[in-house]
Amino acid sequence: MLADILAGYVQVFQFDNLMYVALGTLIGVALGAFPGLDCTVGVALLLPITYGMTPVQAIMLLSALYGGGVYAGQIPAILFRVPGAPEAIMTTLDGYPMAQKGQAGKALGAGLVASVAGGLFGVIGLTFITPPLAEVALMFGPSEYAALGILGLTAIAFLGSKYPVKAVISGLFGLLFATVGMDPIVGAPRFTFGTTVLMGGINFVPAVIGLFAAAEVYNQIARGAAISKVDIGELKKRVRVQFPTLKEYWSLKWSNLRSALIGLGIGILPGVGATTAAVVGYSQAVQFSKEPEKFGTGILEGVMAPEVANNAAVGGAMVPLLSLGIPGSATTAVMLGAFLMHGLRPGPLLLIQQRPLVFAVFAAMALSNIFFFFMAFPTIQLFAHLKRIPYALLAVGILVFSAVGANALGDLNGMVMMFLFAILGFIMEKYHYAIAPMVLGLVLGPIIEPAFRRALMMQEYDLIGIVTRPVTGMLLIVSILMILVPILLRMRKSDSK
Repeated sequence: MLADILAGYVQVFQFDNLMYVALGTLIGVALGAFPGLDCTVGVALLLPITYGMTPVQAIMLLSALYGGGVYAGQIPAILFRVPGAPEAIMTTLDGYPMAQKGQAGKALGAGLVASVAGGLFGVIGLTFITPPLAEVALMFGPSEYAALGILGLTAIAFLGSKYPVKAVISGLFGLLFATVGMDPIVGAPRFTFGTTVLMGGINFVPAVIGLFAAAEVYNQIARGAAISKVDIGELKKRVRVQFPTLKEYWSLKWSNLRSALIGLGIGILPGVGATTAAVVGYSQAVQFSKEPEKFGTGILEGVMAPEVANNAAVGGAMVPLLSLGIPGSATTAVMLGAFLMHGLRPGPLLLIQQRPLVFAVFAAMALSNIFFFFMAFPTIQLFAHLKRIPYALLAVGILVFSAVGANALGDLNGMVMMFLFAILGFIMEKYHYAIAPMVLGLVLGPIIEPAFRRALMMQEYDLIGIVTRPVTGMLLIVSILMILVPILLRMRKSDSK
């Protein structure tokens, strides 16, 4: 095993291969920082170009792009509340408030370290425990996926702790929006209102860009942001990456370790991906926190928890792809095409027939985390310079980039969807309905509903048979405890007073 790992690094450090890893990371960081142009789009765009490369160079390039793209989404999310990629949605909740408090550099520094730590943790898990983790993933059937989604939903009330009832209503609307489109089981249209626009459901990317990026522009305009009202002195300050102190990192050690394990574990589950890992990582940080009401106001843990989780999920998503031939995320689904295009078939035999290639990919993914650490500084400065532009002009640019991002996959209806959700997000914030629970519902709804219905059919609609499955029952018990324990602790505190 150790010899294979060393051979992988020797192969990666050959000059040609090293350049491909660096190039892939650079492209990933560049694409991930712009809304709509995430790592999935980047892999799809570069797929034809890799035809002229050797198989190992092609897979290295795309793997490095994957890691760089997931990291870079946090940069505009923190600076402008514009998630560069879906994986950075949860980072906006505390990253942007930190930037508003003049702590943008600290938020970017914390997010960068969290991304590197999470990414390296994911690669270590990918390298050393791929076979046993793949076996665990095989234990997950429809009922387990549904229970995992329910576990993620337990944080809804805490994501709007000031108005928990409104947070629950927001989350329910997110679940409702997730049912729009074709029924995943029987194929019948639902809530399409006779239009073909909604037949494919509500596209997640335009909805998120609208709820976060465009809605924030409307909110700033409503508050009276204009050229004459912008604090020019504040805008001229250069945003410098400031790393938190060792004491601050140490105080979050258990939160980060928990998020890393969550990210790795969720990344291994086929089809779930880094976005869900970020959501669950953030929600569990809220659940375990002694001060959950501080989340969403701009705290380090709210930045680091989702970033550790989503970057750890990158390595986790490669586990089922390499060991089982099953993509662990949308990006690895596109990467599967690269394997097949180069005559490689991911699965158990790949570890036997192409063992040097597999370990070279492990080494390339680890190295890409080091590369994007250094590439982050010029990228951050590039985006930080945009903060010098008066908000009235910057708002136009944000709306243009939001429209382009919503249209990135070629669906002209995405732009309309983005603006509709922008209006909805503006109204929600005006009346204190938290947006995060709605996003949580949009992410987890497509996982919970089809999985639960398939579980019912497989168990012949025996609900007791579903909840008594070992893994399903354990996840549901944890979900119940996540709801009850904070309530009981609060009751105990109130009684003691």
